[in-house]
Amino acid sequence: MKLAKILLSSTLLFSLQSFGAINPNAIKNELLKKYALNYSDTRQMAELKAETLNYGGQSVEALIEVMKNGKYPEKNRWVATFLLGQIMGDKSAPFIAKFTKHPNWIMRMASLKTLLALKQDKFGGEYARLLTDESLIVRTQALENIKTLKLQKYSANVWSMLYDRRNYYEPTVKGAIKARKRSNIIKNVIATIGELKFQDARAPLIKMVQKDKYNDIFSEMDLALTAITGHKSPNGDIKAKRLFWNRKALDVTIM
Repeated sequence: MKLAKILLSSTLLFSLQSFGAINPNAIKNELLKKYALNYSDTRQMAELKAETLNYGGQSVEALIEVMKNGKYPEKNRWVATFLLGQIMGDKSAPFIAKFTKHPNWIMRMASLKTLLALKQDKFGGEYARLLTDESLIVRTQALENIKTLKLQKYSANVWSMLYDRRNYYEPTVKGAIKARKRSNIIKNVIATIGELKFQDARAPLIKMVQKDKYNDIFSEMDLALTAITGHKSPNGDIKAKRLFWNRKALDVTIM
């Protein structure tokens, strides 16, 4: 009888200890404490990531709280977004997509990158909207999402980036503003137009490729036209390539 009681007590104690080890609230609270800290040591951050992944679905509540609450360090909120996507997979996409409208550009960026990692092509409308985001970094990532996921539906949105003044910069010399310069995102826009095979860009690009003022993006335009038309300009200098595309333009006009 005493042995039975001892065994019963031991079983109950073990059960309580086990329950305590997997108590969802305990896990959430422990993770939140750790995500509230600023980590300068990459090893510590790696350990936190590993611990979070080890808890799997039990860490979801904590990750959501970190993403939503501005009191947590931005780097940790970024990490939480990626880990939520890694743990929940496609099921997390609708929630993560909401952060494309977050006031903090870092969270918009984290949302875009996580959705791209999940290969989410259902949120093209959100990516297209962010092509006009106030942050150049966010605009660049939104462009990358559309390009990588080959979302041809939004080709016109990509093309319109060529007319957004924010994608250019105005250098100053001794206080005087010089002519606007194209930032690197413009090269990415042209490359993306080619990847998406945007036919409406064919005629404008052939005109642009003839002008010296576009020499800085000539190679991108040349490659884009090759992708759009299926024709490759000859090896050689710019003059030969311009002549080739001018002839192609005439061919289209004659036809």
